Amino acid sequence: MSGEERREKIISTLKNSETPVSGSGLAKILGVSRQVIVQDIALLRAKNYDIDSTNKGYVLRNQNQCERIFKIYNRPEEEEKELQLYVDQGGFVKDVFVYHKVYGVVKAELHIASRADVASYMEEIKSGKSTLLSNLTSGYHYHTILAKNEAILDQIQEKLSQNGFLAQLLDYEPVNFWKEE
Repeated sequence: MSGEERREKIISTLKNSETPVSGSGLAKILGVSRQVIVQDIALLRAKNYDIDSTNKGYVLRNQNQCERIFKIYNRPEEEEKELQLYVDQGGFVKDVFVYHKVYGVVKAELHIASRADVASYMEEIKSGKSTLLSNLTSGYHYHTILAKNEAILDQIQEKLSQNGFLAQLLDYEPVNFWKEE
């Protein structure tokens, strides 16, 4: 298999996977070393493929998806309910970030696509290995949510509002990220 064929197979594998695919998993599928995969990913990114690296593997971001950023306020015990709301409506939680007056923007990639992903994330948080990023800002945080269409994002926005999770922007925040109701 040529390098070009291998890179096409990487793109095909990532497109068809609903979960991140590890470098070692791709290497096994393609019969090459993990280092070859890392080099192929770099070449694919140079060709403008939007490939994210996560702690669970590689994810190909769909260029045809809609995206919206929501500002959220909730208590730590409500985080699981909030994340489930996104995936139950068909959303994909790309990341979480906060605007901190001292540190600026602090961001972490999440790549949560299902209730199983939510459960796994919450287990990691509950294990004490880490804490919610929103703890830096007293519960205020943002999520970038991807969906197949704007209607799904509108539905998510409505559910967030119904559950009291949507937060008002403050003066120092530069932009109104979500669609106006």
